[in-house]
Amino acid sequence: MLVDQPIKSFLDEDFLLQTDTARRLYHDYAKAMPIIDYHCHLPPDQIAADKTFENLTQIWLYGDHYKWRAMRTNGVAEKYCTGDASDYEKFQKWAETVPYTMRNPLYHWTHMELKNPFGVETVLNGTTAREVYDRCTEQLPGMSTRTLLRHFNVRTVCTTDDPTDSLEHHKKIAADGFEIKVLPTFRPDKAMAIDDVAVFQAYVTRVGEVCNQEIRSLDTFLECLKQRHDYFAQAGCRLSDHGLELIYAEPYTESEVRGVFQKLLSNGALSETENRQFKSYMLDRFAEWDWEKGWTQQFHLGALRNNNKRALRTLGPDTGWDSIGDFRQASPLARFLGGLDDRDQLAKTILYNLNSGDNEVMATMIGNFNDGSMPGKIQFGSGWWFQDQKEGMQKQINALSNMGLLSRFVGMLTDSRSFLSYPRHEYFRRILCNIFGNDVENGELPNDIDWIGKLVQDICYNNAKEYFKF
Repeated sequence: MLVDQPIKSFLDEDFLLQTDTARRLYHDYAKAMPIIDYHCHLPPDQIAADKTFENLTQIWLYGDHYKWRAMRTNGVAEKYCTGDASDYEKFQKWAETVPYTMRNPLYHWTHMELKNPFGVETVLNGTTAREVYDRCTEQLPGMSTRTLLRHFNVRTVCTTDDPTDSLEHHKKIAADGFEIKVLPTFRPDKAMAIDDVAVFQAYVTRVGEVCNQEIRSLDTFLECLKQRHDYFAQAGCRLSDHGLELIYAEPYTESEVRGVFQKLLSNGALSETENRQFKSYMLDRFAEWDWEKGWTQQFHLGALRNNNKRALRTLGPDTGWDSIGDFRQASPLARFLGGLDDRDQLAKTILYNLNSGDNEVMATMIGNFNDGSMPGKIQFGSGWWFQDQKEGMQKQINALSNMGLLSRFVGMLTDSRSFLSYPRHEYFRRILCNIFGNDVENGELPNDIDWIGKLVQDICYNNAKEYFKF
């Protein structure tokens, strides 16, 4: 005889937790752990100013290309995404879109972010838009950027910064004595972005201006970038980050790369081999500098960016026109990491892949270069961007579990520009606890809650604390 099971309430305290063990692991072990957000795109100027926001649209929709993509797909005109519609008109269009995002992670994130920090449990749609907008907006005067970081129990934030950045906002935050560390991350993508020669030449000029030098040679370019690397270290930087389609590991000689640089300065055409040689050379130099300072290098691999050229011309980059790429990652990655390891110059490394088809590649690649010098020196990073959702996180966790040591994983990050994105850590923690809980109740793991609870706490916070040593 079938017994009707009660329908669970949406987003209740046991959301995503399917077993008693999962619930215990989350509520008793994971929930209260602090957060180390070691990769994000939060604007440091807003933290320095302890900015407050005028309305919910400004804190929630501005710059959010995840939401813009969903709105466009739902037939919403660009005017309400990046255009000149009023803030409330934009929010209304987003609210009308939300019911159509069911089974997209946006539906979960939206309601998790309304619940925490606003305490709003109303399901958002076109009819409830005004109520939700007003209830949240009236709370915003008490929710400055620093207040929100405290609310979410964040201990360290690592922003993403170009080498030419003055880091003045990071310095102000430190001088203010703000108890949460806000540290820069060295992101030198533009220093090797040579596909548009004019843009690269302008960047070389900018690097020279910051260093008070005229750059006419590769040696001077490297000298200036090394000065900036040192400058970032003095400001507390402990990580670099690279956003690439794939790792470049083309054989080169110093003389060949010097010749390529001179061609770039004189508008000479490069062959595909020369293009890869220059990028490979620059990656090696950055990696060596990171190793010298004991930094962690991060590689975000596999995004196919700016696919809609019309939109790129009118709206610019980072407005929602990117997708997963299908680049061949394994061979160049092995050559790059292997070359550094041969020279004993391989820094701590985190590899993120955007294509879930590369999960097993990454999960096995890290084992090639973990040398016993420390736990988890080479890491398979958390589900990123299009994989930053329930199934993507589960796939990453399972691949790492099957082919590495999940227990040594440094855990979740936000990779977000929004101060309301920290419930993504809660999302990850619930998924993690559910996986462990199911294994216990299926008899696949022993019912050793104290040990498994410790592993959960390590993945949520302790491993990152020990790994980065902020």
